Amino acid sequence: MTRRAPVIVEAAINGNTPKTANPHVPRTPTEITACALECLDRGAAIVHNHNDEPNIGGPARHDHTPYAEAWAPVLAKHPDALLHPTVRGMSDDAPIAERYAHLDELHGLGLLPMASADPGVVSIGPYLYGNSAADADYMFAWCRERDLPVHLSVFEPGFLRVALKHLAQGTLPSRVKVQLYFGGAIPFGLPPNVASLDAYVAMLDGSDLPWMAGVIGGDILDGGFAQAVIRRGGHLRVGLEDFHGAGTPTNEELVLAAAAAIRGLGHEVATSEQALQLLSAPRRRGVKKD
Repeated sequence: MTRRAPVIVEAAINGNTPKTANPHVPRTPTEITACALECLDRGAAIVHNHNDEPNIGGPARHDHTPYAEAWAPVLAKHPDALLHPTVRGMSDDAPIAERYAHLDELHGLGLLPMASADPGVVSIGPYLYGNSAADADYMFAWCRERDLPVHLSVFEPGFLRVALKHLAQGTLPSRVKVQLYFGGAIPFGLPPNVASLDAYVAMLDGSDLPWMAGVIGGDILDGGFAQAVIRRGGHLRVGLEDFHGAGTPTNEELVLAAAAAIRGLGHEVATSEQALQLLSAPRRRGVKKD
């Protein structure tokens, strides 16, 4: 019997979600530490969080200190955990070197297991967010130089075309998780349905890039979408950054539900160590999908 590949779970535990929307969302470093540890213990291999500085507007240079305070205890207990921060979007007063400064600081402290890169621009509700082509070049070069795995956001198909162009040119970092975002209650990109999913799968065909799906303003675990993702070889992102569904679940409950969906299809849930191996899988260069 062929052994099925492990499936990675990422917990995006807060984003910009306030406690008024869900009282369980962790906001302080102490709360983030506790939540990250619980999610890792329940099956998440990757944890993503924000601090309280906005990634649209606000200061160009984010403070690395809340990340360091939250992550140091997590990495002391789970040294293989993949943690990654947010990055502020572009504007005339925010050059990419400034917006990546907190990653520099965290990397210098040995507290940056994974970087984040958003190679494009998208309108999400009333906000315009993203990075220019030159910014994408900078972020990918920064990650290559430090040999860091990178969470690569795809908010709409143009982001993926940029990533595939870098893959064809050999300038994509060697360890990448392509994060496909589908727009739920928030109107952007492609909606969370099988037709949209298959369009992305077709674009990725032949690239060997590992990919994950998440639904912003929705619930990936509702209606069989998560199972469709797993059957096509994808991984799952859950968490209170994205969740817009029934009730006020905890991040830990969403991780457990994702793990149950994975096991229900006969897969094991990937550990952080397995996740890093999956992100480092050999891939074919010179493949260009337009």
